[in-house]
Amino acid sequence: MIIAIDGPAAAGKGTLAKRLAAHFGLAVLDTGLLYRAVGLKTVRRGADPNDADAAGAVARELGAGDLEDADLRGDEAANAASVVAAIPEVRAAVLEFQRAFARDPPGNAQGAVLDGRDIGTVVCPQADVKFFVTAPVEVRAGRRLKELRERGLEAIHSRVLQDMKARDARDAGRDVAPLVPAEDACVLDTSEMDAERVFAAALAIIKSRTR
Repeated sequence: MIIAIDGPAAAGKGTLAKRLAAHFGLAVLDTGLLYRAVGLKTVRRGADPNDADAAGAVARELGAGDLEDADLRGDEAANAASVVAAIPEVRAAVLEFQRAFARDPPGNAQGAVLDGRDIGTVVCPQADVKFFVTAPVEVRAGRRLKELRERGLEAIHSRVLQDMKARDARDAGRDVAPLVPAEDACVLDTSEMDAERVFAAALAIIKSRTR
């Protein structure tokens, strides 16, 4: 079973992916971490994330160990990720990584759950079930602000909201694999839903689609 979960930042797709993977015994890949790893490594090398040659070189060297960096959850990595994700050379390298994961999931798993921005449209267009998880940007910014403060990081709502709007615009407006729902994706608006309700709704959809 391959489950594709797409959507913008802080919509809840990562939490849903982990819960579905645990429930069905599938491998899980947060594909956003791949772009975060590329962006962060590019910056750490002193290069501009907009530099296609520099970012592309980092992407082609990417390994599973690069996804273990704790700093990948920070804003620097997130913003750099949104920049490098618009570079065709980066997307090509990361695409192969993702498809290899889906073809041959680690741990002898009988399938995989991948969450990101273009899983249902580009990475795994033949996925058994596709979700597009979303919520208004103001709601998502509030969630991200709470998350950052719970981690002991200083954050200002206006800055978080501004950054999220900028990331949304880059993700939706890029020429290569823009953030859009797949035509056959089930859209889940999580504005008024907690993680338990989102999981229950997704589970019901999967059961109806895979009978």
